[in-house]
Amino acid sequence: MQHIPELMAKGRDKNLIELRDEALCRRYYYWTEVQRLRFDDALKVLSRQEFFISEERIMSIIRRKCRELKDLEVKPVPKVKKPRLTAVQLSLFTGE
Repeated sequence: MQHIPELMAKGRDKNLIELRDEALCRRYYYWTEVQRLRFDDALKVLSRQEFFISEERIMSIIRRKCRELKDLEVKPVPKVKKPRLTAVQLSLFTGE
């Protein structure tokens, strides 16, 4: 059994996560503003080729972190709100 020193915190290093999140925002800026890639294509690149985390997670990081970066004008895509339809409203479209 391996002994873990008491001073060493368990879990993920918060400083490393912050550095990753900042790098992610800078890469998003690069792909969307410098390379002029569409945001959905930029998310695919960041998710599948660079950071290996889900597109949803990337967007939540960008939304949170973009307010903190003062030297970049990062524009996250706004959340898309889906309309909530009732069964009665849906029945109007079925021709019943």
